[in-house]
This record gives sequence, C-alpha cells and structure tokens, in this order.
Amino acid sequence: MKLSRPIATIATVAGAASIAIIAAGCSAPSASGGGDDGTVELTIATFNDFGYSDELLQEYMDENPGVTIVHNRAATSNDARANYFQKLGKEGLADIEAVEVDWFTEAMEYSDLLAEVPADAEGRWLDWKEAAATDGEGRLVGFGTDIGPQGVCYRSDLFAAAGLPTDRADVAALLDGDWDNFFSVADQYTAATGKPFIDSANSVLQGIVNQLETAYEEPDGTIVATENPDIEDAYTTVVERAVPISAYAGQWSDDWFASMANGEFAAMLCPGWMHGVISGNAPEVAGWDVADVFPGGGGNWGGSYLTVPANGANVEEALKLADWLTAPEQQVKAFVNAGTFPSQSAAYEDEGLTAFTNEYFNNAPTGEIGINRAEAVTVATFKGPKFFQFHDALQNAVTRVFDGVEDASTSWDTWVTEVSAF
Repeated sequence: MKLSRPIATIATVAGAASIAIIAAGCSAPSASGGGDDGTVELTIATFNDFGYSDELLQEYMDENPGVTIVHNRAATSNDARANYFQKLGKEGLADIEAVEVDWFTEAMEYSDLLAEVPADAEGRWLDWKEAAATDGEGRLVGFGTDIGPQGVCYRSDLFAAAGLPTDRADVAALLDGDWDNFFSVADQYTAATGKPFIDSANSVLQGIVNQLETAYEEPDGTIVATENPDIEDAYTTVVERAVPISAYAGQWSDDWFASMANGEFAAMLCPGWMHGVISGNAPEVAGWDVADVFPGGGGNWGGSYLTVPANGANVEEALKLADWLTAPEQQVKAFVNAGTFPSQSAAYEDEGLTAFTNEYFNNAPTGEIGINRAEAVTVATFKGPKFFQFHDALQNAVTRVFDGVEDASTSWDTWVTEVSAF
C-alpha cells in the first residue's frame, strides 16, 4: 500500500488502552449497503463526546429521508485507535470513523485506504487543520471536527476556601504567566487546604508538550525523543512540580470521573471539549467556572477528524454525512452541546459561538474565551507517526513516579529503553 505523510498536526487526549468499541445505545457497524427500497443505514464511530447529540443526528435524518444513523461511541481515544488500526483496510469499521490528532499521523500513512473529501468542502478549515489531513499527493482525506484551545477550569468555591480570587478575570490575572507561576499558585493552594490543586500530572505533561515545536520526531522522520532536551525538561518539571500538586497521575479512570463532583481538586487544564466532560460528571456542582488564561501563553490540546474508509459499504452517503457534520453550522451546534471548539474560521463569526455563555460554568462566555484561546496558540507541535506511542510511554513513566513504583531517574531510564524498542 502507498504510504504518505501529512504536513503537521497538534496534540490531544490519551487514556487506557483497550480494543472494544462501546456502542452508544445502538447496533454494531453494518456491513451491508443501502436497501432495495433506497434506505441506507450509516454508522459513525466516535469517542469521548463530539457533541453529536441524538437531536443533531435526527436533524440530518429529517433532511434526508431514508437515512438512518447509528452512532457508536468508544469510551476513550485509545479504544478507538486500537479498533481503527486493527480493521483499517479490512472489514468491521464504521462508515465514518473519528480519528484523534495524536494518532492521526499514523492514519495518514494509510491515506490510500481513506476516501477523499469532496472538492467543494476544501478550504473551509483553518490552514493547519486542513494541511494535516492532506497527503503527499494532495488528497484531503479527513474532515476536521474540533480543535482544543485551552483555558483553565476551576472550582470557585474551593478557590474561595483557600483564600484565592474567585472572579474569572481575577483568576486569569492570578494564573497569567509561565508554568513556574502556575505551580506557585498550586503550591499556595495545597499549603492552605492540604488537597491537590489539579486533577492530573499527565495533563500538565500534555500541556507542556503541546507548546513545543518538536517533541519526539522531526518532520524528516528523525527520532529525537530521548535526545530532545525539551522533552527531558518537561518530564523533570512534571515529576518535580506537578506530581506533588495532582490528585491523579492520569485521566479517564472511574475515580477521576467521580472526582469532578467531590471537590478532590480545584482546577483542570481545560480545552473546550472538557467542559462537557465536567458538566456531565458533576451535574449538581455549582462552583465550576472558566478562566481565559493558560500557563505559558496558549496551548491546543485535542481535536479530531472524521474519516471515511474507502472500502466501506456506503462511501458516498458517508461523505455527505461527514461533510454535513463538519460544516460551520453543525460545528457551532456541537460546541453548544459539548464544548468542542470549531476548526473553521467561518464559525468564529457565528453569533451562536461569539455570544454563547455556559450556564453550568457560572455563565462564562466560553465562546469568546475559546476564540481568545485559539488566537493565543502560536505553536502546532509536530506529531510524527510514533507520537502516540512515545507520548503514552512517557505518561506511563510519570505514572510510575506518581505511584511510587520507580523514582524519577529510574522511570526515565525505563522510558528510554522502551522507546528504543519502538
């Protein structure tokens, strides 16, 4: 098969690996095409929360009589990745498969197995978002969904209990600055309360890595993971400064989900898509808010694409649905549903985004905050085909330190050994 490479890509979420796709109240992907009566069942596989509510999908079905949409949702990006690469080019994938940016470059190595985005859809995404989905032959094979410009979500009630400011503008001023300032505030909170300040040490690692131009691989394919001083500095910073002020090493565990409601920590590094995760797991909590700030300036965590496997049973209909789901109007609706921030600049003029306030987050203007945070992003970290593997292994190194399994130096050496085997 032909191998091709994209131009650039950005950072995102990781969780615990598994191979099972979890159905969201529907059936497994259909292997059959349209029926003799002109009906067609389209399957779409996503993960986490893309904002594709039943109501949104019903809109498409109402506009396209005869189309039935089955939405299957994996618990984590890792689950979806395992399933995707196990079946790509074979059988068993959905008509539309979501791909997350940390492993999107892997998918682009097999771009010949993906259907091309219709020409009339090209050019509507942010340049770097579209470039990352364009292969070496100029074929655009991914429909950009969201991006993940980051702010800081925080519990105003817990900040108040620690003697910290609670107004979102004052919190933004408090946290404005570099990572050292962020950790100083965190230390102040933990000293006052005896509790962790932030949810996850590895979310801090993600945030720092997302601000690097080069992480583990160079654009020419050279692997620099263990030789990149910025990566070693990021690891050292996390194990020395973030581990002591974190409630967990990683995210996506049952305890982590429950902790959003029980006051175990006071803040989270927070791309727009995290808003829905928080509100969905802590619906009765009244203290969450969002500050228009991020340590070190700006950072993007996350974002995904919809891809259409070229050997699917319903390729043409799947392309139409993927095109509709990623159009500016639907991107704004998905944002309203789940906080997934649009990747198309035309959406930034939509009043549905610019005037949006999130009642759950104390009526924070999360549309305006997202635009500001997107404009603050100055680096799109290059992610080579092995980024996911390198980064997941480094997160595991942080987890070993957090759990007391290995000290920082030993865990780094373990990671170096693991990387040499990839």
